[in-house]
Amino acid sequence: MVQKAKILLVDDRPENLLALEAILSALDQTLVRASSGEEALKALLTDDFAVILLDVQMPGMDGFETAAHIKRRERTRDIPIIFLTAINHGPHHTFRGYAAGAVDYISKPFDPWVLRAKVSVFVDLYMKNCQLKEQAALLRLQLEGGKGGVGEGKESAGLLAELSARLAAVEEQAEALSKQLNEESADAAAVATAAHLERKLTGLRRALDALEPGTGGASSVPSQS
Repeated sequence: MVQKAKILLVDDRPENLLALEAILSALDQTLVRASSGEEALKALLTDDFAVILLDVQMPGMDGFETAAHIKRRERTRDIPIIFLTAINHGPHHTFRGYAAGAVDYISKPFDPWVLRAKVSVFVDLYMKNCQLKEQAALLRLQLEGGKGGVGEGKESAGLLAELSARLAAVEEQAEALSKQLNEESADAAAVATAAHLERKLTGLRRALDALEPGTGGASSVPSQS
């Protein structure tokens, strides 16, 4: 069963959080509320998130400061952040958002469809990356157990076939997502993330192909770091 992705919603106003939940509920993912920067950082200590929607104007720790803390942590630095703001102070203010590590900067009131579409892209990328990690874990199991006898060899062959089929499905989905991003002229960060995912998939496919009979077996597989 595919686990749902978690989306972190950070805003000090309950009505804004309620509005975000209404907009994003159609994605059928897990929506997590945080009413302050401190509460958001606490949630990020224990859970993995596909994307963070972060209000800029908050009392105490504002969105910029919260983003700075997120990007300093190794566990959370790669989570995409979409800034939401009710005030547009011009290009300098927007630049500060991108400098803080945001992948997008949206002014309120925003188009619900556009926001939902942007969040959906990062959820898709997150899910593909989770699938990739799963394939890598199965491949490591194959490498560690591929030195047995005939019986184990048959079991390994079956696992190889299953791995190959599952990897092919992820490859197809990743290719379709990249094509969609390019056609829609999506955010540069999203396109770059998708390209990085495809490179990882290519490396995993090469490693898997090296396990096929006649290719030298596990000894010819590059290290998976």
